[in-house]
Amino acid sequence: MEMPLARPDGSRLESLERLAAETGAPHLAAEARALSDRVRDGLFYVACVGQFKRGKSTLLNALVGEPVLPVGVVPVTAVVTVVRHGERRAGRVRFAAGGWQGIATSDLAQYVTEEHNPENSKGVAAVEVLVPGALLASGMCLVDTPGIGSVFVGNTEATRAFVPHVDAALVVLGADPPISADELALVTEIAKRCEEVLFVLNKADKLTDTERDEADRFTRRVLAERAGLGGVHLFDVSATERLAGQGPVRGWAGLVDALGTLARQSGSELVQAAEERGLALLADRLSHHVDEQRGALPRPVEESERRVDTLRACVREAERALNDLGHLFTAEQERLARLFDDRKEEFLKSAKPAARRELAGAIRVVDIRRGPALREKAIGLADVISRKWLDQWRTEAQPAAEVLYVEAMRRFADLANGFLERLAKSGDPALAALPHTVASETGFTYRSRLYYTSLMTLTSQTPAGWFLDLVRSRERQLRALDRQVGDYLETLICANSNRIVGDFDDRVLESRRRFQSQIRSALGEVATSAEGALARAKDCRAQGSQAVRHEVDRINTLSDRLKALGLERKGVRS
Repeated sequence: MEMPLARPDGSRLESLERLAAETGAPHLAAEARALSDRVRDGLFYVACVGQFKRGKSTLLNALVGEPVLPVGVVPVTAVVTVVRHGERRAGRVRFAAGGWQGIATSDLAQYVTEEHNPENSKGVAAVEVLVPGALLASGMCLVDTPGIGSVFVGNTEATRAFVPHVDAALVVLGADPPISADELALVTEIAKRCEEVLFVLNKADKLTDTERDEADRFTRRVLAERAGLGGVHLFDVSATERLAGQGPVRGWAGLVDALGTLARQSGSELVQAAEERGLALLADRLSHHVDEQRGALPRPVEESERRVDTLRACVREAERALNDLGHLFTAEQERLARLFDDRKEEFLKSAKPAARRELAGAIRVVDIRRGPALREKAIGLADVISRKWLDQWRTEAQPAAEVLYVEAMRRFADLANGFLERLAKSGDPALAALPHTVASETGFTYRSRLYYTSLMTLTSQTPAGWFLDLVRSRERQLRALDRQVGDYLETLICANSNRIVGDFDDRVLESRRRFQSQIRSALGEVATSAEGALARAKDCRAQGSQAVRHEVDRINTLSDRLKALGLERKGVRS
């Protein structure tokens, strides 16, 4: 008798977990159990994302009404941290090698901060903070993520790895620049996965009304033109002021209301969508596992052994093919590097003189008459101006760089897909189950490691120079600063534009490696599954024909249960 379909309340995931355990796939069972717990509790994730030092942790503290998350003046958050509802404040941490362990919230910094857990050297897999509060009582979980674009590469990767679990996003921006190239890339990726994205322009207390309006307009224009996001919800706030209960409210009330509306109107839909996404992915992997076990039983052992050898040979052939393709792509990569460099030279040709003029004008309105203090201020202005020009060019150059990368990867994908198509036509059901095509890239899949160098050693003064700054007239010092600090400004722009080009090169290389790994991973998983099915079939055969019949019945029952859940992929039944 066919079993009824389960309601979308987590019971299908619980059934899938049992099926995975019974088929000998404990890793799939663990994934299903974690998702089932989340669905049962009605939890949905609103991830707070953005560039490092945007004030994400402070914003979340303000939203929950108490300072539960560590904050600081350097990049702080190193581990994704989930803030969810609890009757009392509590914390817990899970390490990659073990289960959950309760911790005091006062000890949170020991596990989630860059200072005490640099680049997650302690191997923390997850951290949860439970706090009471009306906003979280609906099931909303506010997720604090490491800032992207910091010097700590693992932090950016941790944020990007969490993106598939995001149900809605709270993107925290600033005004210097309002939105960076890294943030734009992350927003574009998140927008493909979820419809609910809110934007916050934080630290609004640091800006004048004119500067805030300008930042708002710039952000909306970039999001519309670069990410195709029109009519965005953008709230000007100061999280620091709100946490302290000071200053004007600005857009805070609108932000809280938008989150409340999200919880009331979309919360259950977001939970259900998370369940359906997870079910589809887990069920497909489990179905393949069942098909492998079913196919191995009637097949002669010698044939299965030859088949496993063939699959392993396919993996080796794939390695050789990927290496050959790699040589071809290396040439493409070198071509891209030359194009990036050419575009950098075009940028420098216009940016260096314009930046020098801007610096000269900025120095002349400084309210410092002369002396070492004026020089120090001029050097600070050079740093700010160089970053402004570099960020602007980087924001404009990244989409163009990604277009060039996508064009190169499309040719690479055509070659790789030809190889996959040949495997799919080999007649082997396992190989036929592989994707016949690898999707072409839509942009860099490897996030930026870029950070700017300040080259402060170039600004040191000799005793004679320090004395001259004290005694020369303001006009003479201004001319000297135009020349000396102007040269420093050009050096900054040149050095860091080289870093941007180098970062593009690195992202091409690493994105290419990840692209290749898709094929390796798919083939490797097929071969491993076949080996496991062969071992199980051998064990059954050793116990006799009755054991084989019992195993066939067991696998067919598992398939029936998958079918009853509406989760079985089409396969050949023995």
